[in-house]
Amino acid sequence: MSLHNLKKSKGLKKSAKRLGRGYGSTTGTTAGRGQKGQKARSGTSGFKRMALKRTLLATPKLRGFKSLNPEIETVNIKDLALVFGKDEVVTPKSLKKKELISNPLNGAKILGQGDIDHAIVVQGCTASKSAIEKITKAGGSFKA
Repeated sequence: MSLHNLKKSKGLKKSAKRLGRGYGSTTGTTAGRGQKGQKARSGTSGFKRMALKRTLLATPKLRGFKSLNPEIETVNIKDLALVFGKDEVVTPKSLKKKELISNPLNGAKILGQGDIDHAIVVQGCTASKSAIEKITKAGGSFKA
């Protein structure tokens, strides 16, 4: 069996009924809808339209605005001293794992609030001057 041998099965494509095409076509004039009345009219019922409007009004709209330049999240040295041990590597991913920042893709900035008494290695983060001083004074290193 190959593609050129395949045949369409009977009744696969049923042609649509041609409605309202003259008196002699069986379904002319009223097009199989009967005489006058609600069901003979075209368009959807008013109740369906009302329900749609009600649901549109009830759904919460997208409000506000999302900045294309996301804010870099900040972490203080005192938080790093509590969460990270001696000679641990601090990266945006490790900060996310320890739940100090929410999104590592936005980056992280380390600020100098608090003190640190053990050495840590900071990589891939930005930092303030005071934070870099405190990290190097404790015996750690900083690589941007």
